[in-house]
Amino acid sequence: MRKLSPVTVIAADIYATTYQRITFASYMQRVLYHSDYGYYTTKSSILGPDGDFITSPHLSCDFGELLAVQFVDMWHALGQPNPFHLVEMGAGQGLIAADVLTYLQHYSPHCYAALSYIIIEKSPVLRALQQERLTYEKISWTTLDALTSIKGCVFSNELVDAFPVHIVEKHNNQLQEVYVTAKDDTLQEILGPLSDERLIQYFDLVGIDLLGDTYPDGYRTEVNLAALDWLEIIASRIDRGFLLTIDYGHTAQRYYSPARHKGTLKCYHQHRHHDDPYTNLGQQDLTAHVDFTALERHGEKVGFTTLGFTQQGLLLMSLGLGERVANLTQTISPGPDSFNQLIQRRQALHQLMDMSPMGLGTFGVLIQSKGLESTVGLKGLRVPPLD
Repeated sequence: MRKLSPVTVIAADIYATTYQRITFASYMQRVLYHSDYGYYTTKSSILGPDGDFITSPHLSCDFGELLAVQFVDMWHALGQPNPFHLVEMGAGQGLIAADVLTYLQHYSPHCYAALSYIIIEKSPVLRALQQERLTYEKISWTTLDALTSIKGCVFSNELVDAFPVHIVEKHNNQLQEVYVTAKDDTLQEILGPLSDERLIQYFDLVGIDLLGDTYPDGYRTEVNLAALDWLEIIASRIDRGFLLTIDYGHTAQRYYSPARHKGTLKCYHQHRHHDDPYTNLGQQDLTAHVDFTALERHGEKVGFTTLGFTQQGLLLMSLGLGERVANLTQTISPGPDSFNQLIQRRQALHQLMDMSPMGLGTFGVLIQSKGLESTVGLKGLRVPPLD
C-alpha cells in the first residue's frame, strides 16, 4: 500500500474536526513529532554538517566539557548528593552526554561515582542513535512521566525552541489566532477566535499589551504555551536541584518588539532558513525563539527560583573557555598538520562565544533552582574577568 503524504494525512485530520481547522500549534506538533512522518521522530540526520543545522556540541567537545564544569559546581552546591542526577532533555545524537561523561570520568571521579545520567528522548530514531554511541554504565533512558525525585540538574540545549507554538495576530484591534485549514488537500491559513484563554493570560504574565497603540494592525507573533506546561512538569519532578535551559531567544520586551511584526518562526532545511512552514513537510525543522521572561515568571509560579539569566558566551567564559583559548598554542606540537588543527580549534572555540547577532554566544542561558537558598552562587553566572 502506498504511504499517504503528510499533507493528505493532515488534511484528513482537519476535515474531521468540527470547524475544519486546527491551531498552528497542533499543525506544528504533527509535522515535527508525528510517528509516521514527523521531522524529529523519523530522521536521524537532522543535526550536524550532513543535516539541516549545527548545534554547539557539533563544533568541539569543549561545549560539553565546560557544561560538565558547571555540573560539578552544582553537585557541590547541593552537598554532593549520591546519586546525583543529570537529566538531559532531548539529547540529539548524544554528543553532550559523551563529552560530559568523559570529562567527569577523567577530571571529577568523585562526582562521576555519584552520577546517574538520565536521557529523556521522544524520538525513537535519535534514542537508538544515542544508545549505540553511549555505552557508559552511568547512563539510562526513561520518559518524562517516569521521572521522579530528582536531586541534581535537568538541562536542555535547543529544546524549547522546538515546542509547538500558537500564532496570534492583531486584527481590527482584537487578538485572533492563526488556524490551519485545507482546501483540495492544500493547506491554508485563516484567522479565528483564540483557542485557549491562556493566550491572553500569557501576555499578562510577561507584561505585554499587544492591543496597545504601539503595535500595528496585522502584528503577528508566537505564544509557547507548551513551554509553560513543560516547566510545571519539571518542577514537579525535581525535589532539590536546578533547571538549566540553553536556547536562542529574548526577554519579552525584545521578543515582542513592535518592529518584529512577523514573529520569530523560522524553517530550516539543508542549512538554509526560510519562512514557509507549509513546504517540505516532515523534512524541515520549524522553530520559534524562546521568551525567557515567560520561563522566569511562570517558573516562579510553579516553585522555581531564578538564579540568573546570561548568554552562552559569558557562561562558557566563566566556566573556563577563555583559558582554553589562551592555552591553545601550548598544546599544539610543531608542524603543518598541527597548525591546521590549531586554526580549526580556535575557530570552534570562537564560534561558541561569538556574540554577533546570529552567533552561538548570544544564546540565552537561564538557570533556575528549587529547594535551595536563592543566594546560592554558581560558577557559570559569575562575570568573567576582562583581559
